Amino acid sequence: MTSAVTTDTSARPGYGQLLRTPGALGFVLPGFAARLPFGMLTISILLLVRHTTGSYGSAGIVAAVTGISMALSAPVMGKLTDRHGQSAVLVPVVLAHAAAVSALAAFALLGAPVWALGLAAVPAGASVPQVGPMVRARWAARLGGGTSQAEGSGGGSPLLPTAAAFESVTDEFTFVVGPVLATALCTGVHPAAGLVTEAALTLAGGLVFAARRATQPKAHAVVAGAEKHASALSFAGLRVLIVAFLGIGAVFGGMQVSLAAFSNEIGNPGANGLLYGIFAAGNMTAGIACGAITWKIGPRRRLLLGYAGLTVAASVLWTAHSMILLGALGLVVGLCIAPALITGYTMVESLIPASARTEAFTWLTGAVAFGQATAVTVAGRLTDAHGSTYGFLVPMVGTVLALATLLALRAKLAPKAPSRIINASAPAAPAARANERGVGHRVPVTVD
Repeated sequence: MTSAVTTDTSARPGYGQLLRTPGALGFVLPGFAARLPFGMLTISILLLVRHTTGSYGSAGIVAAVTGISMALSAPVMGKLTDRHGQSAVLVPVVLAHAAAVSALAAFALLGAPVWALGLAAVPAGASVPQVGPMVRARWAARLGGGTSQAEGSGGGSPLLPTAAAFESVTDEFTFVVGPVLATALCTGVHPAAGLVTEAALTLAGGLVFAARRATQPKAHAVVAGAEKHASALSFAGLRVLIVAFLGIGAVFGGMQVSLAAFSNEIGNPGANGLLYGIFAAGNMTAGIACGAITWKIGPRRRLLLGYAGLTVAASVLWTAHSMILLGALGLVVGLCIAPALITGYTMVESLIPASARTEAFTWLTGAVAFGQATAVTVAGRLTDAHGSTYGFLVPMVGTVLALATLLALRAKLAPKAPSRIINASAPAAPAARANERGVGHRVPVTVD
């Protein structure tokens, strides 16, 4: 059953109005600088270790250790941030990350064995700062809607949906521009230039972001009432989204390894940057469009349709044997990733209570990292043994398995009633009545 509530859709606030929010640019710009390195880390490690060892398999192992360490530490970092505040967690974390990444780069250049590089990769991954969820928390605190009610419940500023879309596009930008920048640095400047730049951006951006204390939410701000001990992972909808994001991570990881291997096979290593740039262009184009569209179909249906398109596109990558064809298919894959990724992040607002939402975002970010790490390892071994064609099978397998899970468990992705999402101390009836009246000129709300 599908129903729609439409109230003055032309009044939807735009990105420009959002960025004119007092204090917004003060945390958006350094926040972007501090989170861009997330998209640079894996490919920088992959290209550096491949250069020093001559093996994609060895490079994949080191990159995978980094991704797994980050995936395991991200939810812990999210909980500590809610408990102690952003600056208290972020400052020591970015300092530790810069030191750990510098040590990893030095070990690689000195020819350390793979096991030693794997050990050095553990702190490098575990110390990746979770800036994206921190920025989302600042938007919620600044706009007054992230502490008690879920998206669509009628509370908070009408800018909240725009902020959610903006952050999803920014995440998308991070995932696709970071690898392009890292590839250009590693292939055009020095094999270690990607890691050095990643460490410098994390340190500079993280410290400036942490210094903007006026806009950060107070510690315990989202921990209230009966839900304060609830883990985000206890909600079935998030667990289903994690599987979907594992598949998306498999696309990123498989593409990074296989495009690099393909470029070497054709005798043009520099083509890697061009091919990944085409993939990134498709991703960014679709990402910006998704953030600007006023959707009339529910997020669950959008996720399923977007993921089905991604699966089909990823399933034919292995058939490409020329740069032109691979570039065209990479563009299509990029166009299909954005709707699935952005919709998944947006669904957190309706599936997870505010008291666990920051943690939920870190689980999804960690899922991308874990899927990417696994894909890098598997694709690295396959390309070493059989060539890039086999490496491109990894995105296909990852998305097929994730899509099958989404279809089987799609009922878990149905939005909860407002009384299930808002804090226990907030009455559900006023929120429901406000939603019926269309308070705040919300965009069309479609229940799938």
